[in-house]
Amino acid sequence: MLSDFTPMTTLATADEQRSRDFYEGVLGFVPQEGTMDEGVVYGSGAGAFFVYPSAFAGTNRATSMSFTVDWDRFDQEVASLRDAGIAFDTFEMEGLVWEDGVAVTEGMKSVWFSDPDGNILNLQSELG
Repeated sequence: MLSDFTPMTTLATADEQRSRDFYEGVLGFVPQEGTMDEGVVYGSGAGAFFVYPSAFAGTNRATSMSFTVDWDRFDQEVASLRDAGIAFDTFEMEGLVWEDGVAVTEGMKSVWFSDPDGNILNLQSELG
């Protein structure tokens, strides 16, 4: 059954070097050993994600990858992203209240931002 296996997020890029500059230089990810001929695999927590060249880069308008952060580290991670020049996206959604680019609901905080190809990334935390 597929449920026995760990999935790997895959993100398309139009410019592999630009993506490497973003994921490694801005967000601080380190390529895993044995990176593919085209594309690069980054470890993250217990998982990984793959960034690969594609003519379809930037066509997804939905969240591509989410990171769950402990509640007590969320504000620190958001500050680090801001310090790295990341601008957060906001949008209309029933029940969301925005506080300085951070979506806040009862017991949850989230931010969304895009990589250079428009892949939407999310950082979220839940209380409790």
